[in-house]
Amino acid sequence: MTIDKSWTQIKKRSNSVVFWQGLQSFLQMAKPHVNDRGFIRCLCNRCINNAQHQLEVLETHIHRFGFMSDYNEWIYHGENVNAASSSNVPQPNSGVHDRDEMFEVLEDIISNDAEVDQLGSQSSNVQYDDLFTALNSELYPGMSSFSSLNFLVKLMHLKVMNKWTNKSFDELLKLLKLAFPKMDLVESHYEAKKLMTKMGLGYQSIHVCKNDYALFWNENSMSETCPVCSESRWKMQAGRRTGKNVPHKVLRYFPLAPRLKRLFATSKTAKLMRWHQAGKSTDDNVMRHPVDGRAWKDFDRKHPEFADDVRNVRLGLAADGFNPFNNMSISYSMWPVVLTTYNLPPWLCMKPEYLMLSLLIPGPQSPGKDMDVFLRPLIEELKELWENGIDTRDAGNDRKVFKMRAVLLWTVNDFPARSSLSGWSG
Repeated sequence: MTIDKSWTQIKKRSNSVVFWQGLQSFLQMAKPHVNDRGFIRCLCNRCINNAQHQLEVLETHIHRFGFMSDYNEWIYHGENVNAASSSNVPQPNSGVHDRDEMFEVLEDIISNDAEVDQLGSQSSNVQYDDLFTALNSELYPGMSSFSSLNFLVKLMHLKVMNKWTNKSFDELLKLLKLAFPKMDLVESHYEAKKLMTKMGLGYQSIHVCKNDYALFWNENSMSETCPVCSESRWKMQAGRRTGKNVPHKVLRYFPLAPRLKRLFATSKTAKLMRWHQAGKSTDDNVMRHPVDGRAWKDFDRKHPEFADDVRNVRLGLAADGFNPFNNMSISYSMWPVVLTTYNLPPWLCMKPEYLMLSLLIPGPQSPGKDMDVFLRPLIEELKELWENGIDTRDAGNDRKVFKMRAVLLWTVNDFPARSSLSGWSG
C-alpha cells in the first residue's frame, strides 16, 4: 500500500487541513514505534532524526519546522520496518547530535514544560530556539563531539565551583576568542547567564522597601513609594533620584514549582521521589528518615487525600544569616532560604545538588520580625501548591501528567533564626 506523502511538501502548514490530516495519520502510524520512555526520532528540519522526543513534541516540531526533505522512507516511524538497512535512507550522523549529553537535558526540560494544544502549536518552545542553536553548533569546526552549549554549561559550572568573578569570566571568554577565533562562544557572562536562564535556572528580582515594610511585587509592582511608610522605591541623593533608578534593596526569588517539576522530568529522580513509601522502617523503634517519625504519620492521618499520592512533595525549610564578604570587620548579614525535599532517601535529601535555594534576602541587617515580608513570594507559591497543585509530567510513569501538590512540614534552624521565622523577635 502506497502512503500519500504529498502533504509533507506543503509550505503554509498552519492553515492547511490537508497537512493537519496527513500529520495525524502519520502520528497514528508512528505511535506503536515509540521506545519504552515514549520517545521517537524527530524528523523535523531542525532535529533531522538526530534527536528523540515524545509524539506531542514531534507534532509541534513538524508544524513549526516542517519535514526533513530527504527522509523518503519512514523506516523509523512504521513504514517498511524490515528495510532498516536501506541505503536510500539517511542515517543519523555521528556528530554533535549523536553524542552530546545536552540533548537529553533539553529533551527533559521541553517535554516536561510542553503545553500542546489541539493544533500542535507550542508557543512556549520559542524560548528554546537559542538553546537548540547552541546545541546544534560545533564548538569549533571539526569538533563534532562537543557542542557550544555543552562547553558553556561546563564553563559556567567551573565558574560557580571555583568562585570566579564575573569580570574574570569575561576575561577568560575574551582570551578563548582570541586564541580560537573560530570558536562558537558567547561574548560575555551576561550573555551566558541569559542563555542559562532559558534552561530554567533563573530567578526573579523583587525590589524591597528601604525599611523592609513591603515588597514592590504583585499589586505593588508598579508603585514608586512604599504603601506602608511612603518611602521612595529608589535611592535618592540630596532629595533627588540618581541618574539611573537604583532600588534600595533587591530580593532574589527562585520559583519553586519549576524545580519540583524538574525532579519528575527524568525517570531516575522520579523514582527516587517515591522512596519514602517503600523505604520507611518496618521497626517502630527505628527512625532513619522523617517518614518514620510521628509528625509525618500524624500528617498522613489528618490529610489522607494528600498522602494517597506518593508523588506529592514534602518539604523542609532552613534559613540563617551569613556574612557574604568573608570579612568579620564588615557588619553585613544576608539570609538564604533553602528548601529540601524529604521524599528522597536520607543519603540524598541533604546532598547539595538536591537542596533548592528559594530566597536570597539582602542585608545589611538581619530581617528580624520582618522576615514574613521577604517570605511572601514563597508562601504564596506554597499555598498554590498545597491548595491547587500543578500539572507535572512524571517520567517514572510513562510521562503521564499528574497534579503535584506540596506541603512544608518542617523548618530547620538555630534559635535566633527560629525567632525571626516565628515573628517572636528581631
